[in-house]
Amino acid sequence: MSESHRTTVWPALQAHDPDLVIRALVALGFEETAAYRDEAGVVQHAQLDWPEGGGVMLGSYSPDKVWSIKPGTAGIYVVTDDPDGVRERALTTKAEVGEMEEQDYGSRDVRLRDPEGNLWSFGTYRGE
Repeated sequence: MSESHRTTVWPALQAHDPDLVIRALVALGFEETAAYRDEAGVVQHAQLDWPEGGGVMLGSYSPDKVWSIKPGTAGIYVVTDDPDGVRERALTTKAEVGEMEEQDYGSRDVRLRDPEGNLWSFGTYRGE
């Protein structure tokens, strides 16, 4: 990826059980690039890269932190050339998986919810 096209937007999630979400995202096709844990072994920060570009950051939820995001409230769109493959992999997880959809704007998408309730859409639409 050229310097001018590096990923500079990183959706950030927090989870009650970050390891569960990490396992679910890896099952969908994300790659666990980094996971930093505290002394108790709890994930404080993780980076999961999407092989087709981009990624997400994830950490443990703690409502008393300055940066606190309620688990299960995110909505994220991920571009993929293979939404059918993502759907097939999702069916092997604890995710709530929707049917494949053909969108009016030309995308082929599948929607799902991860084990903590975040809404994900994987589709072929790459933006304008």
